[in-house]
Amino acid sequence: MTMMNDANALEALLADLPAQDVQEVAPPPAAPTRDLPKLMRKIPVTLTLEVGEARVSLQDLLAIGADSVIELNTLAGEPLTLKANGTTIGRAEVVVSGENYGLKVIEIAGLDLDSLAP
Repeated sequence: MTMMNDANALEALLADLPAQDVQEVAPPPAAPTRDLPKLMRKIPVTLTLEVGEARVSLQDLLAIGADSVIELNTLAGEPLTLKANGTTIGRAEVVVSGENYGLKVIEIAGLDLDSLAP
């Protein structure tokens, strides 16, 4: 019976409270839609030109010195691998640009950021 008395007492207290104007709260504005491909175009990436690679034994590695020559798996004059953040995206060759080395793109994979749109 005490639970019933407590419930009745609570209802009586609530009934005694003055009625307040209840205002509807508008839902928060929707987040602006973002153009993912446009945003991704602004992300910086690191381009690297990979000359080649060589597989050597640990014994051969220990024998490498300042005048050592290590043959790579790339033929001289062959286009080199162009990478963006470590992912192969094409082929290029080394050129001189002012006082720096540069790269001349020979072929490039189809990079289509627009295809990433939801």
